[in-house]
Amino acid sequence: MIVNRYDKKDAQGWIERAGDDEADRDLMLRIYTSRLIGQDPDLVMHGGGNTSVKVQRANLFGHVEDILHVKGSGRNLSEMNEAGLPGLKLEPLRDLRELETLRDEEMVNVLRRCLLDTASPNPSVETLLHAFLPHKFVDHTHATPFLVLASLPNAEEVCREIFGDRIAVVPYVFSGFGLGKAARDILDANPDAEGLLLLKHGHVTFGETARESYDRVVGHANEAARYFGMAGATISANNPPAEEIEMLAVLRGAIAGMSDDIDAPMPVFDIRTNTAAHAVWQQKDVDQLAGLGVATPDHVIHLKPWPLVLPKSLWSQGRDAIHDAVQKFKSRYQAYFTSNALTADGAKTMLSPEPRHAWVEGVGIVGIGRNRKIAKAAGDLSEQNMRVRLSAVASGGYQPVTEREQFGCEYWSLEQAKIVSGKPPAFEGKVVLVTGGAGTIGLATAKAFAAQGANCVLIDLSEERLQAAVARLGAGHSIFACDVTDAAAADAAVTHAVQRFGGVDILVSNAGSAVTGSMLDMDDAAFRQAFELNFFAHKNFAVAAARMMKVQGRPGQILFNISKQAVNPGPKLGAYGIPKAATMFMMRQLALELGGDGIRVNGVNADRIRSGLLTNEFIKERAASRGLSETDYMGGNLLNREVEASHVANAFVALALSDRTTGHVMTVDGGNTAAELR
Repeated sequence: MIVNRYDKKDAQGWIERAGDDEADRDLMLRIYTSRLIGQDPDLVMHGGGNTSVKVQRANLFGHVEDILHVKGSGRNLSEMNEAGLPGLKLEPLRDLRELETLRDEEMVNVLRRCLLDTASPNPSVETLLHAFLPHKFVDHTHATPFLVLASLPNAEEVCREIFGDRIAVVPYVFSGFGLGKAARDILDANPDAEGLLLLKHGHVTFGETARESYDRVVGHANEAARYFGMAGATISANNPPAEEIEMLAVLRGAIAGMSDDIDAPMPVFDIRTNTAAHAVWQQKDVDQLAGLGVATPDHVIHLKPWPLVLPKSLWSQGRDAIHDAVQKFKSRYQAYFTSNALTADGAKTMLSPEPRHAWVEGVGIVGIGRNRKIAKAAGDLSEQNMRVRLSAVASGGYQPVTEREQFGCEYWSLEQAKIVSGKPPAFEGKVVLVTGGAGTIGLATAKAFAAQGANCVLIDLSEERLQAAVARLGAGHSIFACDVTDAAAADAAVTHAVQRFGGVDILVSNAGSAVTGSMLDMDDAAFRQAFELNFFAHKNFAVAAARMMKVQGRPGQILFNISKQAVNPGPKLGAYGIPKAATMFMMRQLALELGGDGIRVNGVNADRIRSGLLTNEFIKERAASRGLSETDYMGGNLLNREVEASHVANAFVALALSDRTTGHVMTVDGGNTAAELR
């Protein structure tokens, strides 16, 4: 059931922010209840839904005008603020109802001309729905129970059974001017209605106060949920699949392979394995159910008309079967575009034919996108669509908008206008593993990759330090706590990356630590332990990552933090330098063996970085022992400048971008003749 989150004390707090102006107070309450709606994914998700309030404000001449504040296009209700509810002059909008037709482009121009602030975002495409309805507060949602109701073949009959005359039914009309007119006409015929059911679309409520309209949003949705026996939230707890990891990596590579460009961006997955995600496979004809279309028209923008459907009997046949299924999806989408574009208004540009979500038997739902945010949105909406379809089938049938109507939304002129050319961030779609990710160099490296679009997995020993590090990194990343010297750690970390994002594209093998002591004094146990961390851990992670990259069948990269000690040894650092030297030669060997698979292997030779061994106390002691200031000690190179962790991070990024370079070591030390590679 959906929780009514309205709290009088919280509401009063929002009112007090506004001061004494009545219009501003109404706007603050509009923001408050918009956020309440946006907090519940069973009401709206990922930019869906819209809200409005009608107020009166004085213009520059002191004349009082009716103003409509309505959600701006692309804004999320959960994050609503004043800027997200641009104000428009209401009277010119109401006058539009007298027209018989209005082209979408004309509507957008009118909306822009009515804005009080020309710097405001474009008003919602549903603005005229809000303008034509007479009520002060209006809420439009895509509540899950209402999507079930709206998609039934006998939706009007069931609506009367649940609500009587309290909710009027609006036949399906495409969003914009036509829907606004139809909704007002239906309301005029049913003046006592407290809400509207938009067939094959969603739910509208209204009221004279923000609370009245919000209470109706929640109350109506719960009444419908009770009727359909829909207990609990749609977006349920997720348990990433423990098995079938290689299948997911193959699928990821197959989707990337839909492009003829071998270096095309990889997709990111959002994988959810739970009871709900498996329920669809109990249906007799999953393909038929999947092909019926999305639960509300604007979902087609996130999901395309149908998911990629992979029964276990198909994907268990292996790589070729998965690739064939993906290519068939591509052909089907191309045929869908060609047939519908022939009779569409105006020329259309085909969007990417890649699937946006997959139903995978034995695995669950896979949201697919060019980055984590888009993949999660697809996963959430796919899960909602699956629940809507199953509930509708159990309640009489699922009849959403037609394929032609879905095409009209996916290729709407206003959506086509959003298509922009441009190069995506360099690492968008890439999954980057960074060992030692909570350390100074590791976190700096993750930040550098993330800044160019990568999704990072930080790997380190302490979960507490990892949590602190990922908080600094931002959203869209993950952590994995382990001892990298553990024999099972590398495979477990790679599995984690596949569970979270679908695969692995770049490994930055950075974890290491220096043990000091002369060769004559160090015992074998300490020396072997140094090798475990500074060589074998690098070897194990490189092998695990390379194996997964080969499963994906796409190019990948392995980058090692090698250290100056591999080239120019220092006193009492043999237990550090010798395994690092072995790591450098392993890098060259791996470059030799993996080049044919498109996997590049390179390293960075850095020196004197404030991290790990080089603590502030260590620097102070070493500088004092040489009679130098700390600044002079850290800048003891040809450039006379300190080398920082960010410079090492930039070197890793530079190597990752050097797509024709492998088997190379890049030196980052400010210039040290003794450590130059020859």
